[in-house]
Amino acid sequence: MKDDGEIEDELPSEEGEAAEAEQELQPDLPYDPLIEPWNDPASTSIAAYSLSQGREGEALRPSAAPSYTALPYPHDDELSELRHRLRQGTVVVPRRRRTWSITAQELVETLLLAVLIFFAIGGIPGRGGGTIQNFRVEGASMEPSLDSGEYLIVNKLAYAEIDLSLFDWLPFFDSGDDPVHHLWNTPSRGDVIVFRAPINLNRDFIKRIIGVPGDTVEVGQDSVVMLNGEFIDEPYITGKTICPCGPWVVPEAAYFVMGDNRQNSSDSRQGWFVPEGNIIGKALITYWRDGPKLDLAPNHKVSITSEAAAEE
Repeated sequence: MKDDGEIEDELPSEEGEAAEAEQELQPDLPYDPLIEPWNDPASTSIAAYSLSQGREGEALRPSAAPSYTALPYPHDDELSELRHRLRQGTVVVPRRRRTWSITAQELVETLLLAVLIFFAIGGIPGRGGGTIQNFRVEGASMEPSLDSGEYLIVNKLAYAEIDLSLFDWLPFFDSGDDPVHHLWNTPSRGDVIVFRAPINLNRDFIKRIIGVPGDTVEVGQDSVVMLNGEFIDEPYITGKTICPCGPWVVPEAAYFVMGDNRQNSSDSRQGWFVPEGNIIGKALITYWRDGPKLDLAPNHKVSITSEAAAEE
C-alpha cells in the first residue's frame, strides 16, 4: 500500500498462478447414485468424506455380488424342438399378383359400387329417385288389409327393367325381338302396388293386381270375380263386388286392379287399366298402424277356386 492510501496493484506471482491452475484442474468428485442427487452440496461433502477415508481405490469384488441359482426352464425341450423346426422349415413367400389383375378387380368393384349408389339414390328413369319410398294410406279402399292412415314402405325396384338392346354393339350378342326384360319379378296377381292414377296423374293409388296382360276379368253371379272363366278365391276382401259387369280383356303392358274393400273402391271396374309405366313400386313393409308396428305388406297370391279345391 502506498502512503497516500491508494491500493497498489499487485502482480500475481508464479506460485499463485500455479495454485490457481491446480485448483481449476482439480477433478470432479465421483458420482455415487446411492447417496444424493448429483451436484448436491450434501452429496459432495459425503463423497469427499468417503475419499478421505481411503476407500476410493476399493473395487467391487466378485465375491461381494449376490449369487443366483439358475433354474431349469420347464419347457426347454419343446423350445428346442420349435427352434429346430424354424431352422429346418421352408418359408414360402406368396407370389405377387400381376398388376393388371389387381387393376381389373378394382375396376369391377368400383363399377358395382357405382351401380349400387345409382339404384339407391338415382333410381331408374321414369320411376323416380331411390329404391324405396314411404307412403301413407288414405281412404278405406284397401280395408281390411290396409287401414286409412297406415304407413308402408314401397320397393321401387321390385319391377325394374333392363333393355338388352344397349348391348347389341357387343360381338356375338343379339337382344332379340323383345329386348326389355325384368331384372327380378314381373307384376303378378295378388301384388299390392302403388301407381299413378290413370284418371289423375297427380294422385297415387294403392290397389291389388287381379289381372295381368292377356287375362279376361269379369264379375259373375253372387258378385264373385272370375278370371279367365274361373272363380278366384279372395279371403282378403271385405264386402261384395257390386255389379255383374265385364268382361274386360287386359291389354298388353297393363294391369287390372281392384281394392280389397269391394264396396268402397275406385278401381279398374270403372273401365281403366294401369299401364306398367305408371307403377311406382310394390308394397314391401307396413310400419305404422295406430302406433309402431312392423309387418310385411299384405301381398297374397290370387288363386283359382278349382285349383284350390284340387290342391285340397
